[in-house]
Amino acid sequence: MKQNDLNELLSKVPQVTLLFWVTKIFATTFGETAGDAVSMSLNLGYLVSTFIFAFVFIAFVIFQIRAETYRPYLYWFTIIASTTVGTTLADFVDRSLGIGYLGGSSLLLSLVLLSLYSWYRVEGSISPHIQKPRAELFYWITITFSQTLGTALGDWSSDTAGLGYTGGIMLYVVLLLIVTVLYFFTRTSRVLLFWTAFVLTRPLGAVVGDFLDKPIDHGGLALSRFAASAVLMIAILICIYISGRVNGQKVAEAKSH
Repeated sequence: MKQNDLNELLSKVPQVTLLFWVTKIFATTFGETAGDAVSMSLNLGYLVSTFIFAFVFIAFVIFQIRAETYRPYLYWFTIIASTTVGTTLADFVDRSLGIGYLGGSSLLLSLVLLSLYSWYRVEGSISPHIQKPRAELFYWITITFSQTLGTALGDWSSDTAGLGYTGGIMLYVVLLLIVTVLYFFTRTSRVLLFWTAFVLTRPLGAVVGDFLDKPIDHGGLALSRFAASAVLMIAILICIYISGRVNGQKVAEAKSH
């Protein structure tokens, strides 16, 4: 096994495979439905919901950074926490602050780029295969901004751009297919493609989540936010279980060689 492959297996985060992206999309869709369930269905509002989810997210990040090895459930629940706080934070920035989806998206894109730039200046790399605590802190800061940006982009495409939920889903699926083609058929930076895909899977999940729970007269399916979140959580847990088993087997094989 190549050293780079071994480093990926021993990283604090999962290997980037098809299952990784499937789990990520489920998680981001859950973040949308669960975030809306707390802020809207429970009428707690965007700001209060953001504080609640931010507290949970920070707690998970602390445990994640303190962990010495990759722990599938801890990692993915940290991702879930980041996407729920991203949902309510983006809604607060876009709606409560009154700067609109385009303004919110522009602001959040600037924050994503700033976090990546700062990360690169300090660590000399923005590779997602992290092993050091300081790099992992930058990793989670970038993820938080990217999850929030993704929510704003999803709302912008379905509402402001007038694509609706179906059009928004098609847009982000096409963009992700382009990234996939670039990955397999060009020499485009793998790190750049990773972060591009990471950002794009968030608005895809946001639009899918809105499609599931928004009223029929708004183009949605009017499903219960709590029921949709429960089904998505089951799907996420299945994916985490499978990825944990696969990763464990690969690490054991790598160490035996």
